Amino acid sequence: MDFQLKANYQPAGDQPSAIKALTKGLKDGLNKQTLFGVTGSGKTFTIANVIQNVQKPVLVLAHNKTLAAQLCNEFREFFPGNAVEYFVSYYDYYQPEAYLPRTDTYIEKDAQINKEIDRLRHAATQALLSRRDVIIVASVSCIYGLGSPEAYKEFVIHVEQGSTRQNVMRQLVAMQFERTNADLKLGTYRVRGDVMEVMPMSEETIYRVTFKNEAAGEIVKLDPVTRKMEGRQADVWIFPAKHFMSTPVTRERALAAIRAELKERLALLDRESKTLEAERLSRRTRYDLEMIQNIGYCSGIENYSRHFDGRAPGQAPYTLLDYFPDDFLLVVDESHVTLPQVRGMYNGDQARKRTLVEHGFRLPSAVDNRPLTFDEFDEKIGQAVYVSATPGLIEKETSEQIVEQIIRPTGLVDPEVTIRPVSEGRIVIPSYVEGSLLSAKKYPGQIEDLIAEIEKRVPKSERTLVTTLTKKMAEDLTDFLVEKGIKVQYLHSDVKTIDRIGVLTDLRKGVYDVVVGVNLLREGLDLPEVTLMGILDADKEGFLRSESSLIQTIGRVARNVEGKVILYGDEMTGSMKRAIDETNRRRKKQITYNKKHGITPQTIKKEVGDIRELLSLGETDVKNILKIEMTAEPHEIREVIAEKEVEMKKAAANLQFELAAILRDEIKVLEGEFKTKQLCKTI
Repeated sequence: MDFQLKANYQPAGDQPSAIKALTKGLKDGLNKQTLFGVTGSGKTFTIANVIQNVQKPVLVLAHNKTLAAQLCNEFREFFPGNAVEYFVSYYDYYQPEAYLPRTDTYIEKDAQINKEIDRLRHAATQALLSRRDVIIVASVSCIYGLGSPEAYKEFVIHVEQGSTRQNVMRQLVAMQFERTNADLKLGTYRVRGDVMEVMPMSEETIYRVTFKNEAAGEIVKLDPVTRKMEGRQADVWIFPAKHFMSTPVTRERALAAIRAELKERLALLDRESKTLEAERLSRRTRYDLEMIQNIGYCSGIENYSRHFDGRAPGQAPYTLLDYFPDDFLLVVDESHVTLPQVRGMYNGDQARKRTLVEHGFRLPSAVDNRPLTFDEFDEKIGQAVYVSATPGLIEKETSEQIVEQIIRPTGLVDPEVTIRPVSEGRIVIPSYVEGSLLSAKKYPGQIEDLIAEIEKRVPKSERTLVTTLTKKMAEDLTDFLVEKGIKVQYLHSDVKTIDRIGVLTDLRKGVYDVVVGVNLLREGLDLPEVTLMGILDADKEGFLRSESSLIQTIGRVARNVEGKVILYGDEMTGSMKRAIDETNRRRKKQITYNKKHGITPQTIKKEVGDIRELLSLGETDVKNILKIEMTAEPHEIREVIAEKEVEMKKAAANLQFELAAILRDEIKVLEGEFKTKQLCKTI
């Protein structure tokens, strides 16, 4: 099936020319291109049009789970009839195995797996192996070991009419499905007489197979909650329950290789008189060997992946990239952040692993259970499009074509940028400072000036964002502004995700007039009510005041025609000058285009939605809601639980994991109350 883009609007502004240039570049065989698009120019829609034009499987790489989920939802809206899947780390909590020699402290691996994200990962790999109209939106997790795609494909079973009961059961066990007599969960099956029910890893659906004389007859698809029949099928393909699969032959070969490596390593440690390390390694490895020999698995089995895959020392591991066909297209979103993240994964992992090997906790082959190096990553990709408002060195040095997307479909232009001093009584850089300041006898300093600007906007229901250099500075400034009677709240990495969303929602609603932040006010914020961005201490060169950071921060007020940015600095740094010059270049081009086409820019109108209401976290506390529900009779509570389970699954399917998690917690509380009431009835 081909990619078919669905949208209620047509490309506008610079989008048509960008789509044409990128498509031509891909068809002409260019390996690396960059879409240099300003904030709010519709870069995702441009990429969606390119995908439809080239008709290739696509990997969209994002630098965090939240951005990946957002992009996944956008592409699902653009391509409702195609496979758009989500692939990120499935850990809710992850503490890697580590050893700290200074304190002689060993930290055991500890992890909590999110079953829903695990399901989505399986759905992604299965889509790649069964069709071409696939878009996978992934985090950097896609460069970590995943298991051989060839071994994974070997275990796929085709259940059809005539398939024997014994053979299907044997294959399910080989694919690491678990048999159960309780409720079916992902990766489990249940057998009762001549009826077998299976729930694959990739979908919360039950397939019921009825056998007659040991041969499969009717195959029915069921809803796992309501048990309603969703249809009859002639056959069903079932994929393995794990990505790491091995045959008995492979397992024996791997065990022999592990024993050989252990023997060689112990001999080396003995020669170096490392008795403690040798004893530790021998005990731990032999225990793992016994576990693999007898049950086919051990904790930390991924550390032996090189032997199971049959790879040579130092050879790159299998990753999600190996599940793609050779002609796939890579799209790197926010590439100025994502590419350095990909580059940095390998070194951090290797430092930790080498310490474990050196002190006898792991065999040397454990270092090959690792993410790809940047060079390996680059070798595995073919054609790539980098997407960024501020392309970095990698993009600029490797791109064979850089396509600009400066004109917004809305006609909005980049905000006006001016510089004002930090220190009291100083005037600097006249060409960038507003004229009214030049004749001022006494300048009050950045904070008093900022307060004056905020007070101009409050009566007009306009909002202000302020960025500082440190968390402490953000909190102190917030306290000071509160004393001045300004409605303000701070925002930094110590604030919980849901609370962050709440603060920004309240800013849009007018609960606050100002939000003070550190680095969280750069990418991804859509706040049309904001007309002023105050960047304090802009002349302090560093990551937070680099050219890229300044341009990204300036872009936060490009949603309002009254948007304005004030950089507070006593000196003109190179980053400040480049950021201002680039913003002015864009403004000039945008204003010229608007005049030529008779476009009057309009502030974006966007409904204020409150995710806290969606998450049942509004003014009424969740516990109070549950108190009402828990007064019901046991059978009524059971019905409420069933309804919430349906809502939870729906939320998870829509990648609304915060909502799904809260519903899950509510279900646990209700189940506890249900059991208590049942017990009281029996007494």
